Amino acid sequence: MIESNILLVMLLFFFMAMLFVLSQRIKISYPILLVIGGLLISLIPGLPEFSINPDIVFLVFLPPLLFEAAWYTSWNSFWKNRRSIMIMGFGLVFLTSLVVAYISVSLIPGFTLALGFLLGGIISPPDAVAATSVLKGVNIPRRGITLLEGESLVNDAASLTVFRMALAVIMTGTFTMGEAVVGFFTLAIMGVVVGLIIGHILYIFLKHVAKASSITTPITIIAPYIMYTVAEHFEWSGVLAVVSGGLFLSFRSKDYMDYHTRIQTREVWETIGFLLNGFVFILIGLELPIIIKGIESVSMEWAIEIALMITGAIILVRILFMFLATYLPRMLFPHIRRKEAKPSWKLSLILGWAGMRGVVSLASALAIPLYLSQGHAFPHRNLILFITFIVILITLVLQGLTLPWLIKGIKLDGKSEELPDDAQIEAIRYKLVKDEIHLLKTKYAKELEESNTVKAINLQLKRALESSATTLSSEAKIKIANEKDLYKRVMQDLIDVRRKSVYDMMNEKIYDEKVLRSLEHNLDLEESRLNKR
Repeated sequence: MIESNILLVMLLFFFMAMLFVLSQRIKISYPILLVIGGLLISLIPGLPEFSINPDIVFLVFLPPLLFEAAWYTSWNSFWKNRRSIMIMGFGLVFLTSLVVAYISVSLIPGFTLALGFLLGGIISPPDAVAATSVLKGVNIPRRGITLLEGESLVNDAASLTVFRMALAVIMTGTFTMGEAVVGFFTLAIMGVVVGLIIGHILYIFLKHVAKASSITTPITIIAPYIMYTVAEHFEWSGVLAVVSGGLFLSFRSKDYMDYHTRIQTREVWETIGFLLNGFVFILIGLELPIIIKGIESVSMEWAIEIALMITGAIILVRILFMFLATYLPRMLFPHIRRKEAKPSWKLSLILGWAGMRGVVSLASALAIPLYLSQGHAFPHRNLILFITFIVILITLVLQGLTLPWLIKGIKLDGKSEELPDDAQIEAIRYKLVKDEIHLLKTKYAKELEESNTVKAINLQLKRALESSATTLSSEAKIKIANEKDLYKRVMQDLIDVRRKSVYDMMNEKIYDEKVLRSLEHNLDLEESRLNKR
């Protein structure tokens, strides 16, 4: 039994890898193919029924996914756009949950308001991974990406808090507004406190005790589980603990990580994030036959119609909310009009259409208990799971595939008040080279006169300074760009010939393979730097 389950998991991972490769070939966001792949798996005849313990879903999948999102969030950008992010992250989640709650109660027989808020908490948060994956290669202002990523970080915490409170009401059968408000702020504040305390403890350990990547990387993997389980043990928000702790450790990572640790940790987390995201999508496909069989309160046709109406409602709510959130504060507060540039309606429309639902919604739906505390089956569980899958399928496929076309159709200008990435990179390089030249002149003045090595370094830096695109005319910039292309081609050929020589030496078995593997890794890093130029 164990062997067959392990084989099934390995086959699913291989299937995910094939879908990812296919997404790269046909240039479609891989979350879209994953959710379609999960649907196709459910249609395979004779597939054994598969079910996962709901208690495992939150514990295994959510902490690392939330931690990864927090880790790669820019705190400076987050803080700069905090007003818009908070409005989108909290306000839109609560409004969507409210709308979904009342629509579902009016459409589904026997559906209570608590179940409506549970469903609303599940399907209210968009997935930044899906949105940013779709938007790769599309010309969109950087502020749009920042808002989507920041919103995803906040709305995950907000939606899961709504989910948790609605679930508590369903399980206990009682609800008091005063207690609910106090409980919300208690679990939210204490969750943040727990995350920051554990984050500080791990920070001190990583900075002063664990000074090796072999220790640091595993600690970043177990950190979200520690934060989540400790907070949940005291019945506080494990989600907010992971988000706050992840933001803190990411912000202070430069104090305890060297270049090797950063490279290793990034590669490990990219792999973990891909596997967990993909596996959750596949899980819903495996459980879909059981879910469909378990829908008893309504017919399948009516269940599909309900799911379509709810999907249409949340799409419409998001688009309207984005325009209100963009323009209403400017109408009400004069200081916002003075401080901020006039927003583009095109960006508001794109952000409104970029509300694809994803892995957090799936994980939340799968985490619904099978039974109530009294031992009765959880009401409408399969219907909620089915609606969630339809919402994700439609938003990912419909919105995900049409979003690039919409951007091109309305001719959204990718420019913003911020400098483009290439301009920022050139300006930073220019400043860095000037600082390096200044260091040579002050600290190595004697060696600069006597040493050919230091003279060569100084000459190389001066050439780099002269070739900076920020200081040249348009004609010179074109010439420099052509020279950079030539440089890249020559360096790529040199790397290729060195790598071939390393492989030949591996086959000859004259040198230690460990040494050759190390040289191979250095070539990989060199090629990576070359392709980022």
